[in-house]
Amino acid sequence: MSQFQVRQGLRGLFKTLAVSALLAAGLAQAQTGPIKLMVGFPPGGGTDAIARILADKLKDQLGVPVLVDNKAGAGGQLAAQALKAAPADGNTLFLSHDHTITILPLVVKNPGYDSARDFVPVAGFATFANGLAISGGTPAKSMTEYVAWVQKQGAGKDTVGVPAPASVPEFLVKVIGQKYQLDLQAAPYRGSAPMMADMLGNQIQAGVGSVPDFIENQKAGKIRMVAVLGGKRQAALPEVPTFAELGLAGFEDLPYYGIFAPKGTPQAAIDKLGSAVAKVIALPEVGERLTNMGLTVGYMTSAQLASREQAYAKTWARIIKDSGFKAQ
Repeated sequence: MSQFQVRQGLRGLFKTLAVSALLAAGLAQAQTGPIKLMVGFPPGGGTDAIARILADKLKDQLGVPVLVDNKAGAGGQLAAQALKAAPADGNTLFLSHDHTITILPLVVKNPGYDSARDFVPVAGFATFANGLAISGGTPAKSMTEYVAWVQKQGAGKDTVGVPAPASVPEFLVKVIGQKYQLDLQAAPYRGSAPMMADMLGNQIQAGVGSVPDFIENQKAGKIRMVAVLGGKRQAALPEVPTFAELGLAGFEDLPYYGIFAPKGTPQAAIDKLGSAVAKVIALPEVGERLTNMGLTVGYMTSAQLASREQAYAKTWARIIKDSGFKAQ
C-alpha cells in the first residue's frame, strides 16, 4: 500500500470519527433539557397515573427531568397532533394506549396525523383489558343481574359511560347490547376521570373502560366490575369473569400501552429511551404498582410495538367495519 493510499485511508477514518462525534454531541445536547411526556387525557385518570409512575423513574435513568404534560382533548387527538408538530430531538414523547394510536385513525376521516407516517414507536410496556363496571347505586353484582336490572328498571334501556367517543369501549357497549338484547346507549366523556365521577355519583349506572380506570374504586367497593375482555382473567381481578366465559368471544386481542416519538427522531435517541423504559419497568416496585393497577407488564422493543400496532389495527378494522360504523 502506498503512502498516498495510507493518507487517504486515515483521512477517511478521521472524517468518519469526526462525524460520529458530532452526531453523539448533537444527541447529548438535544437531551440535556427536560423531557416532556405528553398524555392525551386529564389528570386523575388511569393513563395519567401510569405516566407519572414511569416519569418518576425515567428521570433517574436518563439523568434529566421527565415532566408529564396533560394535553387532553378529543380522545388524545390533540396530544397526537402536538407530537407530530414537535421537534424530533428525543425531548418530546407521547405515552398512549391503543385508542389514539390505532383506533382514532380508523374512525376519524382526518385526525390530523398518521401514526405510521408521523410517529416512531419507542417502546411498549404493558397490555390491559377493557371491562364493564356497575355503579354503586345499582344492586347488580354480576352480568346476569345487571341485564335483569336493566330489563326491569329501564325497560331494557340504559346509558353506559365510555371515556372517549368512537373508542373501543363505545363499540363494546354496542356489542354488549346486541349480545343481551338491550338498548344500550354510549355516553362519551373526555377521559375516564369525569366518567368515574359520574359513576360514583350515580349519574350513570354503568361504564365501559380499562381495568386501570376502574380498579381503585373496584377495590374500595365503590363500583363492581362484572366482566373483562381477554383470553383469561386479569391477575389483579381474579374474581371477575371474561366476556368469553359469558359467551361473548372474539375479543381476546388486548390493547396496549406504549411510548412514541416524532418521526425522524434519531435512532440513538430511540435506543436510549427504549433502554430506559426497559430498566424502569423491570424495577420491582414499578412492576408491582402497574400490576396492581390492572396492567400486564411486558417490554416491547420499537419493532415489536410497531408489529403490535399493525396486528391490533387489523383486528379492530374488521370489528368496526362489521359494526356498520362510518368514519366521521
